[in-house]
Amino acid sequence: MNCTDINLDEPAVISMSIDRSEDAPLYTQITKAIASSIRSGELVPGQLLENEVSLAARLEVSRPTVRRAFQDLVNMGLVVRKRGAGTRVTPEHVRRPLGLTSLDEDLKGAGYTTSTEVLSYSVALADEELAQRLKCDPGTEVVTIVRVRLANGTKLALMHNILPSSIAPSLTEISSEGLYATLRKNGVELYSAMQTIGARNATPGEAELLDLEPGAALLTMHRDAYDSQGNIVEVGDHVYDASQYTFNSSLYA
Repeated sequence: MNCTDINLDEPAVISMSIDRSEDAPLYTQITKAIASSIRSGELVPGQLLENEVSLAARLEVSRPTVRRAFQDLVNMGLVVRKRGAGTRVTPEHVRRPLGLTSLDEDLKGAGYTTSTEVLSYSVALADEELAQRLKCDPGTEVVTIVRVRLANGTKLALMHNILPSSIAPSLTEISSEGLYATLRKNGVELYSAMQTIGARNATPGEAELLDLEPGAALLTMHRDAYDSQGNIVEVGDHVYDASQYTFNSSLYA
C-alpha cells in the first residue's frame, strides 16, 4: 500500500501481544513492537497511533505502562506527541540548507505550502541594549514582529524579528509574504549574516504556541543580517520544532 492510500488521521491499530512470562518490562515490549512497525514501514511518517486508553485496554495493561512506552519512542525520535493531537509517527523533516534565505523561501522551494500567524507587530524606540544589537542610536524607531510559521498547515517555527522601522515591512506585507522577499521587493539588498544554531527544550509558552508538549526539543537560530553597506537589516531569534526540522550544510576540504 502506498502512503497516499493511508488515512494518516485514522488511528493505526498494531497487531501485538504481551508476554507476561518474559523478564522484560511490559512497556519495553510495547516499545519494541511499535518501533519494529515503524522501521519496517508498516507505520508511515505522520500516521496517528492508537491512543493510550485504547491501547492499554486492548493489551490489558495500565495507562502509565503505555505512556512510558510512548515516551521511550519519543526519546528514540520515532514518534512525536502534541497536545490535543495525539501521538504520530515522526513526520518527514523539513531539511533546510544553510544560506542567506528566509524560512518561507526555503519551505516554498522544497514544495511546502506556507502560511503565517502574526502574533504581534509593535513599534517602539530602541533602548541602549537593543540599539547596541542593531548598531543604531538609542531612540531609533524599531519594529518587532512575532510570528508562527506553518508548513502544510502544521506549526513549525516561532520567529522574533527586530528591524529599523525605516525598512520594516507593513503588517499587511508580513502577514502574506516572507520577510526577506518583502525586504528585497522594497529595495533592501541582503548581503551577509552572522548565525548561531543551538538546541534546547521548549518553555511552556513556546510549547503552547507551537502545539508541542512542554519541554519538547527545539532547534534555535539567532541571526544578524547585514546589507551590502554593512548595516544590520534585522536581528532574528527563531525556534523550530526539532521533530520536524533539520539544518543541512555542506563541508569541503
